[in-house]
Amino acid sequence: MPHTLIPLAWMIAPSTKKVMSALQSRGAEARFIGGCVRDALLNRPIKDIDIATTEVPEQVIELLFEKEIKVIPTGIEHGTVTAVIGHQTFEITTLRRDINTNGRHAVVKFTDNWKQDAERRDFTMNALSADMQGTIYDYVGGYDDALTGNVQFIGNATTRIREDVLRILRFYRFLAHYGVGKANAAARAACQKAASALPILASERIQEEILTLFQADAPLDAIELMRTDRILVHCLPEAEDFDRLKSLLAVEALLTPHWPLFIIPDATLRLSALLARCPRKISAVAARLKFSKALRNRLLALANTTRSSPVQYGLKKCLYEIGPESTRDFFLLNWARCGVPSNHEMLLTTAAHWQKPRFPLTGQDVLATGTPAGPMVGKILKRIEDWWVHEDFEPGRTKCLKKLQATISRTQ
Repeated sequence: MPHTLIPLAWMIAPSTKKVMSALQSRGAEARFIGGCVRDALLNRPIKDIDIATTEVPEQVIELLFEKEIKVIPTGIEHGTVTAVIGHQTFEITTLRRDINTNGRHAVVKFTDNWKQDAERRDFTMNALSADMQGTIYDYVGGYDDALTGNVQFIGNATTRIREDVLRILRFYRFLAHYGVGKANAAARAACQKAASALPILASERIQEEILTLFQADAPLDAIELMRTDRILVHCLPEAEDFDRLKSLLAVEALLTPHWPLFIIPDATLRLSALLARCPRKISAVAARLKFSKALRNRLLALANTTRSSPVQYGLKKCLYEIGPESTRDFFLLNWARCGVPSNHEMLLTTAAHWQKPRFPLTGQDVLATGTPAGPMVGKILKRIEDWWVHEDFEPGRTKCLKKLQATISRTQ
């Protein structure tokens, strides 16, 4: 008896119907495939709508143009184009089979055989496809594996990894997001055997897989398995403080149910907990994995112990200078090291509802005192602002102007 899905809102949305109708207008077959089918089966939110078709890419483009659907040839050499309707995108790929693989990029040939296409994919749960009526097609046992949380390579695990080394990292990432129970032994053994090949991967791909893994609700087991299986040593050797990461995740698990809009899974924060608190090592991993400047700077800031305790530094001063999100991050990292304090609710409430007060003076006020334009204007203004912050932001403009005049008098 075939498995079925109750057609969901995204499956029967007008934009989806328009794309599927266009693809099938000349008799070709089109189905939803991969992650969207897997996540629909598991009642998880759908991030991307991927579609597979028996039609070749050139014909796909022509069919979409006929229905006035915008098309972007995102990977046409591998049979992939992207259809765009409003803000919704659909990645459409022609069924394929591998002709040659070199560990990362495969040479493919188009086919109309759904089973062949399914067998070239990575994990069984990612090879499911479904038509518009909700009928699920399962050629490799992915239906049961998805429901039971068995992350399993299709066919021989060593062969799948030899085709694409990135699948090593994808295995542990899928364990973090979808795995239940003991990890597949054959898959682990194949990953361990091939782990030394990880450095051939593009740095951006390693970065993407690691950060996505860290976004899982409960990533600790998968990360510790990567350490046990000697995967991290080949892709993230700077991972050192597993106890700190474990403590941070425990703090998150304790607090998130009560603060779901303020404390959410944050890959960068978790990565910061795992990395050595050494600017040199953080800069090294950021350069090797090609982190963005913003990501690198955030990791460096989180490693800085100057404000490791916002309470000692001055809670409102900390909130004023770095904002509620960064203050929250320092709370969590500090509590992972020292334990959650009894007044944590008050601290989180203050941070979550913080509205940054506006400093009453500007540089023009300093210039109006006769101070020449130049660096001294900023120094004087900063001195008044520091005083204002120390006074708990209470002084209004009149008192700040008086303080300014007194400060100018002392500097003359």
